[in-house]
Amino acid sequence: NEELIRNKPATFFMRVNSNAMIGAGIHAGDVVIVDRSLEAKNGKVIIAVLNGEMLIRRLEIAENKKRLLPATKILSPIEICEANSFSVWGVVTYVIHSL
Repeated sequence: NEELIRNKPATFFMRVNSNAMIGAGIHAGDVVIVDRSLEAKNGKVIIAVLNGEMLIRRLEIAENKKRLLPATKILSPIEICEANSFSVWGVVTYVIHSL
């Protein structure tokens, strides 16, 4: 716990149910450790809430625009616009998967 959890009250374990981040080593069925106290910065893998749906994606911030990038060619990047209901739920810090 000391190695994986920096801020105990803000840390959550979540099971991934898609292969959207398979290219980043995060597979369906893996458990990710999410810290809600960390700032979501460019390039970080985050848990996003987009129009009521939780997604795991890499955050891209460029020229005051935000995109959610999957780590698979099967899915397309998602442009975040004012019409979307968007928030960052937390930042993924570790992934746990069985071998």
